[in-house]
Amino acid sequence: MDYIIGVDIGTSGTKAVAFDGGGDIIGSHYVGYPLLNPQSGYFEQEPEVLYAAVMESVSVVARSVIAAISGSRLLAVSFSSAMHGLIAVDGRHQPLTNCITWADTRSESFADGLKATDEGLDIYRKTGTPIHPMSPLCKLLWMRESLPGVFEAAHKFISVKEYVFFRLFGRYVIDESLASATGLFNIHTFDWHVPALELAGISCEQLSEPVPITYTLSGLDTEQAAQLHIPADTPFVVGGSDGCLANLGAQAVRAGDAVVTIGTSGAIRMSTTSPKTDKMARTFCYVLTRTRFVSGGAINSGGVVLRWYKDNFGLAHASEEEAYRLLAEEAAGVAAGAGGLVFLPYLAGERAPHWNAAAKGMFFGVQMHHRKAHFTRAVFEGIVYSLYSVGRVLEETGGPINAIHANGGFARSVWWVQLLADVFNKEVYVQQTVEGAAKGAWLVACKALGNMTDFDDYLRVSPVGAVFRPDAAAHEAYMANFGTFQRLYDSVKAMFY
Repeated sequence: MDYIIGVDIGTSGTKAVAFDGGGDIIGSHYVGYPLLNPQSGYFEQEPEVLYAAVMESVSVVARSVIAAISGSRLLAVSFSSAMHGLIAVDGRHQPLTNCITWADTRSESFADGLKATDEGLDIYRKTGTPIHPMSPLCKLLWMRESLPGVFEAAHKFISVKEYVFFRLFGRYVIDESLASATGLFNIHTFDWHVPALELAGISCEQLSEPVPITYTLSGLDTEQAAQLHIPADTPFVVGGSDGCLANLGAQAVRAGDAVVTIGTSGAIRMSTTSPKTDKMARTFCYVLTRTRFVSGGAINSGGVVLRWYKDNFGLAHASEEEAYRLLAEEAAGVAAGAGGLVFLPYLAGERAPHWNAAAKGMFFGVQMHHRKAHFTRAVFEGIVYSLYSVGRVLEETGGPINAIHANGGFARSVWWVQLLADVFNKEVYVQQTVEGAAKGAWLVACKALGNMTDFDDYLRVSPVGAVFRPDAAAHEAYMANFGTFQRLYDSVKAMFY
């Protein structure tokens, strides 16, 4: 059997998934790692830890397929990666910093100063990346002032995927999809945006070479090939960003199709055939290919909020999967609307649609009749309300959402997906596999290998796993709370600092 490994380098961990020729999963392995928080607003990861996770996940999957399927042949390894990470490396290609992740807010003052200017708005329109501390552009502004020694010593500024590819092949390359999430890449000309680079004080030479998502490298050294348990000449496809590939993997490529992903963070995204930005800079626009773009908004308040809740309110010793199942069961015991209890889930600030790194979380409307289950349900509802607020902006700028495709870890929960359908009042489709980003990486590899001429070749025939239809009464109850949710943020945002 021929197979392809899709590798998804995420914030909480890296998963390698082996797909057969029809896109069915025949093996997977997940390696988790911590998100370091050395001080308030700092969220980092060690590059070597992430590299080791890639090596381990690929190795374990390759060995499992070899053991299970006689005569199996690996055709390629293809990659998805979380966006917005930044690592400074020196001339000897050693990291000078940890990977500063999307969740990091240390550059907040620089983002706030730039966002209010015409220059900031023009950079957003050219790059599609909102001005926010998540953006590598803003991280570079912070680094130049706060770590001048590191900034001056840096030979390259790269992401985790670029670090992995350099370790494997000695080349600094970045796919156009991931590059378009840096705030440094022009999504109209498909090259580094010189005005943004000049603002940051860096040159094109300090960034990697932009390449299409199907770009392929091969030629592992024998030691690395042995460590990975794969042939040394295995093609490695650079792939794309996790957000864009999640849309591809979920088959959401028609006008009006949207994808909701909830992992550590969350996002809602729509596919377009040309760059789409918002006059109020509330949404992003990233490159998938030169004829396919993904517009949407990411929220900080995804699974990380549930992790906080489970760690601090009674389920700290349970595994994440078990804890989330128990929390969903508890929440399901309370009627839609959580008895009027409303939760703002902005524990780590918020991205779309507010782009307010200073935003804070809060419970509102607490009364004597509320039990712990009401708080649990309000947490789930608050996360979905955040996504719904972004979805409403997308409908303003890109037209109506006709259907939603769900992927990411939350799509394994029938109750949570039904909650999404009821809040949005839309049908929600779940694929037979919820590994959207890894599935997208598999599709990119198929195209890179010449197994398909266009992504539509596969998307037209791939089956849907399940359909969730909205409940009108539940939607009405949620909308009463959502109105409070929106007014609440507007009422208290001036008190965030």
